[in-house]
Amino acid sequence: MEYSIRPFEENEYPLLEDFLYEAIFVPEGVAQPPREIIEKPELQVYIKDFGRNYSDIALAAEVGGKIVGAVWGRIMNDYGHIDDDTPSLAISLYGEYRGKGIGTALMRAIIAAYAQSDFKKLSLAVQKANYAVKMYEKVGFKTVSENDEEYIMLCEW
Repeated sequence: MEYSIRPFEENEYPLLEDFLYEAIFVPEGVAQPPREIIEKPELQVYIKDFGRNYSDIALAAEVGGKIVGAVWGRIMNDYGHIDDDTPSLAISLYGEYRGKGIGTALMRAIIAAYAQSDFKKLSLAVQKANYAVKMYEKVGFKTVSENDEEYIMLCEW
């Protein structure tokens, strides 16, 4: 599948709402939560006023001119928060585009973008049952802490 990765345009930031909802990991056999869940403050930290902070970076994956995936980060007090100097990431793809290498390419691209912006590390939180854990490890993330449900992972360069 042919795809391209590029920075989000400012007028596309509202699409991060869709990708935030898509990023919610739903274990097999569990019902998808209602879309309103993204209005919760602990999820709004990922997208509210995106683009206004020096640490905000978002990349889009496009197929045939359509944005099908996104990875974005910012320094925020989220589930993957390490410290106030480390951006935390979120990533998601529409279902039919998963498992095709696009997520891996997005992750490599955002790591490169942050490295060029003088950041030294990135963090994320991922549920232990999420198949994406292996992909995060493949691109350089290592588990630095965990609880019953999730890993906190860090990528340093």
